[in-house]
Amino acid sequence: MSGSIQDTFFEECQELLEAMDEGLTVIEGGDHDPETVNAVFRAVHSIKGGAGAFGLDDLVAFAHKFETVFDEVRSNKLQLDVKLIQLLLRCSDHLADLVSVARDGGGVDQEHNDVLIAGLEEYLGEEEEELTFEPMGLGGPSVPLPLMDEAEKTYEIRFHPLKEMFGTGNEPFFLFQALSELGPLKVVLDETELPGFDAMEMDESYLAWNLTLTTSEPKSSVEAVFEFVEGLCELSIASDKDAEEEAAALAALNAAFGMTGDNAEPETPDPFDAPASAEVAPVATPEPTEKVEAAKPESNKPEQRGPKPTLRVDLERVDRLINAVGELIINHSMLAQQIANLDVADLRDVETELEGFKNLARDIQEGVMSIRAQPVKPLFQRMARIVREASAATDKSAKLVTEGENTEVDKTVIERLSDPLTHILRNAVDHGVEKPDDREAIGKNRVGSIRLSASHRSGSVCIEIKDDGAGVNRPRVKQIAIEKGLIPDNAELTDAEIDNLLFLPGFSTAKEVSNLSGRGVGMDVVKNAVTALGGRINISSTPGKGSTFTIILPLTLAVMDGMVVSVADQTMVVPITSIIETMRGSDDMINSLGADGTLLSIRGNFVPICDVAKALGLRKPNGDQPPGVYLLVETETGARSALAVDDIHDQRQVVIKSLDGVCGNIPGVAAATILGDGKIAMILDPESILAASPTSATFDTERRMSNAIAS
Repeated sequence: MSGSIQDTFFEECQELLEAMDEGLTVIEGGDHDPETVNAVFRAVHSIKGGAGAFGLDDLVAFAHKFETVFDEVRSNKLQLDVKLIQLLLRCSDHLADLVSVARDGGGVDQEHNDVLIAGLEEYLGEEEEELTFEPMGLGGPSVPLPLMDEAEKTYEIRFHPLKEMFGTGNEPFFLFQALSELGPLKVVLDETELPGFDAMEMDESYLAWNLTLTTSEPKSSVEAVFEFVEGLCELSIASDKDAEEEAAALAALNAAFGMTGDNAEPETPDPFDAPASAEVAPVATPEPTEKVEAAKPESNKPEQRGPKPTLRVDLERVDRLINAVGELIINHSMLAQQIANLDVADLRDVETELEGFKNLARDIQEGVMSIRAQPVKPLFQRMARIVREASAATDKSAKLVTEGENTEVDKTVIERLSDPLTHILRNAVDHGVEKPDDREAIGKNRVGSIRLSASHRSGSVCIEIKDDGAGVNRPRVKQIAIEKGLIPDNAELTDAEIDNLLFLPGFSTAKEVSNLSGRGVGMDVVKNAVTALGGRINISSTPGKGSTFTIILPLTLAVMDGMVVSVADQTMVVPITSIIETMRGSDDMINSLGADGTLLSIRGNFVPICDVAKALGLRKPNGDQPPGVYLLVETETGARSALAVDDIHDQRQVVIKSLDGVCGNIPGVAAATILGDGKIAMILDPESILAASPTSATFDTERRMSNAIAS
């Protein structure tokens, strides 16, 4: 049981770390709103409280220093300057590392830990001075205000967990354990609402606790212990000194402004000066608190604030459900095929019901897929750390600006997108953004800007990474590619083709090996990772103004919309996101290019033709290519090509079935699906088919094609 609770704690930690990063990003942008500062403080304090319950000493010790500095900030004893903000950002990254070490095991970078603690302690050198209030223009003496948090207080706490709290894995014992770290704690069980055994509902929560805590910590620290269960319990916290402190502060203000005698308000009764027989005497005792709480659920329940009830489900269960829905879609296609084959005169009623079944299956499929859909915000927040670390390693200044953080993508896509984005952002800082002095010399801001955005576009997800750096040095890129033997010496390349040389294996423009670059790996890994996700990546660059990487990905890896086509008597599927236009060809549209190539004339433009059957080995290389149907697709470089197929049947949604572990990697084939007639159809990969075609967008062919068009 404790293991599952600890897992829940680490899941909550991820949410708290995301909230902390979000708050620090806002603060770094110049917004020092007290509520933002308090939100970051609460996140760090909650992590510390939960870590203490599980004996994670390293995490607790660092979080304590971190929150202490933030407590000074929120009490306006420290000013958030650039130096302190950068330190807090580094501490945020280290806190995330400590959480990962506590969860996954491993060692702590003690040297880095000590450096950060020393940096935090620089801001905590002197003890708190007594706060004074000096009235302006009144000529009165300085009147010391009492420091509320120095004296010990006794808190009377009424805690009644709701049944929803236990569904999240929280246990009262660990909350009480965290409270006991603040001071002596007395716990009394209240079982007055417990019904008889016959009337008991097993999923209901009947028990409550009355707790008495004596501590010098502020009330906010006590409230922070219950932050994990906010909205999942009925809670009241009352202090025996609340009224005394309010009266003392009021008296100090009255004295400061000379409000004595007639100017004061003596008719306001002080409940703590009332006789023992007065009704207000028992204010600080538990019994009236219980009476107030007894009436609270009815009046306050609609106003409860906190997280919406959620249900944590193992991802494997969701995958099984998605597979089941996929089979449901396949069964619908089979049923529709069987009905279409029936020799019955009137099938209108059956077809109507079948259409209803289809719509219901689609609704279920969309609902299930939405369970896996998650916003890219957590991923984008992690990328801010990558930019900070890369900037520090290269002595550059760069900031990450994010857009479209709420764009939802399949969870698997998000997980597998982390490494490609990391490579691109490191390269943007290392090779794109200039040194601060160099940027200033050419009229740019000393701090480079990298914009990371996400959006939905035509059924796909578009991720853009744009920097305002120097752009691609094309002459140098081309020269390096020639020196490495990646392209011939006489290659004639367009600007887009030179930019895409960066994706070739073994290509690197770094002059020496560093922690970030120079080992000849990176951008080719990015391309392979994006291709494995069924997506494509493109780069565009303007010298002196920066570069933009565009990644187009499918919304999900489970289902897709495809065009069902015939290729050499085989039924296959082409992803609809790859297709720009479809057309039926004729003899006068086909033009020869050299000995082994053909071009398709489309409205005065020429595009290379790729015979899919030949590329897949389904037709002899010297066989004639009859004029058929052409699918106009766009390659990674932005160039267009025409895929020649025999016929187009229809457009439909298909369930993707991976070929991994079945028949391995097949050039030109991305996956498979099951059609309505029960047959298996290959899902084609247009990019790899074009790469295998003799008229593909290779450098020599593109040069010849450009020359042919120009002539």
